[in-house]
Amino acid sequence: MINNILKDRPTKLFIFFCSFFVANALIAECIGGKIFSLEKLFGIPVHTFTLFGQDNLSFNLTCGVILWPLEFVMTDIVNEYYGPKAVRRISYIAVSLIAYAFVMFYVAMGVPPADFWIGSGVNDGIPDMTKAFNGIFGQGMWIILGSIAAFLVSQIVDVTVFHRIKRATGDKHMWLRATGSTLISQLVDSFIVLFIAFKLGKDWSWQLVLAVCVVNYIYKFTVAILLTPVIYYAEKLIERYLGHKTAASMKAVAMGKEEPVLVNE
Repeated sequence: MINNILKDRPTKLFIFFCSFFVANALIAECIGGKIFSLEKLFGIPVHTFTLFGQDNLSFNLTCGVILWPLEFVMTDIVNEYYGPKAVRRISYIAVSLIAYAFVMFYVAMGVPPADFWIGSGVNDGIPDMTKAFNGIFGQGMWIILGSIAAFLVSQIVDVTVFHRIKRATGDKHMWLRATGSTLISQLVDSFIVLFIAFKLGKDWSWQLVLAVCVVNYIYKFTVAILLTPVIYYAEKLIERYLGHKTAASMKAVAMGKEEPVLVNE
């Protein structure tokens, strides 16, 4: 039985999607503590601007946003072939493992360091390895709570919008349901994480929360549009791997239309 499951292409594909989805989410959380300049990344001058009365704004973003758009692309692909229950399942798994990872980070931070290790990074410009380690992994609880809540809610929103658009358009206009659901869910994601982490957690003003939210969303909006061709390319690869009949049957089942007819062509 196990051999049959492992040989089943839709099952193997789902395991890959689930593994990549969870790994990508966890990596995004881990690297999210670094803030980078989008302008400097592309070698253009940094320009500040004012939004909602908040001045000196620029495109300074958390490194986590590099990977988060891929999560929404994966969500749309899984939604297309496996349905909303599958998306919710891998989202719950991702949230659970992210929470587990942060618990382990705090355990590691609390473990007494070896004396020699504390100063082992002096030659690399790190006078205290303990402070460096805690600074990287010791994100505030409000940020962790905001990130997890935003991820879970935005995934549910993405699934819901995706299927409502698909019910209205059928198999046509994949770009509309994929990109449309991503644009809405990423707006929700951006606002929730900033509201919980910085409005509730650090008492930021509303104008600062909204201004930073818009700056982050502009980036996510742009990336979502640019990634639209990737979804079509991924669909072609999946159709080739599964076979047209199996892929068509899976899409129908994902919409609750018929029982699956899995045929590895």
